[in-house]
Amino acid sequence: MEDSMKSVRRKGRAVTIDEVASQAGVSPMTVSRVVNGLGVVRDATKERVMRAVRELGYRPNLAASTLATAQHTCIALIYTNPSSTYLRELLVGALSGSVRTAAQLVIATWDNLDAPAQRNAARQLAKSVAGVILPPPLCESKPVVMEFIDAGIPVVSIASGRFSNEVSCVHIDDFHASKEITDHLIANGHTRIGYIKGNPNQTASAERFEGFKAALDEAGISLEEALVQQGYFTYRSGLDATEKLLSLRNPPTAIFASNDDMASAVVSVAHRHGLNVPGDLSVVGFDDTSAATMVWPELTTIHQPIASMADTAIDILLCTIRRKDGGTHVVVNHVVPHQLVTRDSVARLDLVEQETVVKKQVARIRPRAAPRPDRRSAPR
Repeated sequence: MEDSMKSVRRKGRAVTIDEVASQAGVSPMTVSRVVNGLGVVRDATKERVMRAVRELGYRPNLAASTLATAQHTCIALIYTNPSSTYLRELLVGALSGSVRTAAQLVIATWDNLDAPAQRNAARQLAKSVAGVILPPPLCESKPVVMEFIDAGIPVVSIASGRFSNEVSCVHIDDFHASKEITDHLIANGHTRIGYIKGNPNQTASAERFEGFKAALDEAGISLEEALVQQGYFTYRSGLDATEKLLSLRNPPTAIFASNDDMASAVVSVAHRHGLNVPGDLSVVGFDDTSAATMVWPELTTIHQPIASMADTAIDILLCTIRRKDGGTHVVVNHVVPHQLVTRDSVARLDLVEQETVVKKQVARIRPRAAPRPDRRSAPR
């Protein structure tokens, strides 16, 4: 009768970890280790626990488990990124992830620190946090990364390649994303495409440039060195690079700037020279930050889910910390999908139009000779 009453009672509520522990003859902590895959438990004990789990129909509360892992877990997000639009997306995602998981989030900026100071700051921070998220360009600094790794602090890099098997990474496929948007320009008739490179201290810059070159090569278009200008993922560097591209004797009919801040600068320079975008010059960017929709016309770009990547980085860190506490080393290489977002900054061009557009650009951009003074109105 007693067994029957217990059975009826269980149907009305969830089975607890204490009940599983009692039936398996172990402690609740041992049950937790078995169901969460943590620590070392003897096979015979593990089998008893799992048998009790099946017989009682026990279902672990994963949300509570994650919450328990996150409580009192301090995660640091450190940035030196000069792009305010990129940073905003990054912070939104990290804050969302920390609120969702109840993890404590520390946000630090190392903008004014040189390399030795950054290493020292990393050494000090490693004493008070359980994990670190590093966006570019900090995730490209091997000395900084290794300071955390040597201290036993898990690191997740965002939008970068990995230095070693010690660092987890959340990123898109920059090579194929860049190739896809270049293919889009080529499909719209553009064969003379200017390119503004990103900061050379970031892995993504090299990957995006390689994707651009691969698309040209596949289409049988020769790469002209004059059509490639160095940028640094900043608006100012985009202005300078665009001026150089448009001052060429044979300027491009389209410009691919490897982030949205620089692409916004391209649009600004084009307007300043009286060029219509996209009628006289097509422009594409990369990242799909708010900068892409704050200019006119809005930019065709690659959507990189920066906020979602930062949110995911929180989950990866908590999982890594949890496994680390159980003696298991986990490294995650998480590739998220990108998306080509087509808006109004690209126009279709045929061969005849291409010649006309170039002539129009040259006529508008080249400085005209200063008018000779009218001597009749000159003061005597």
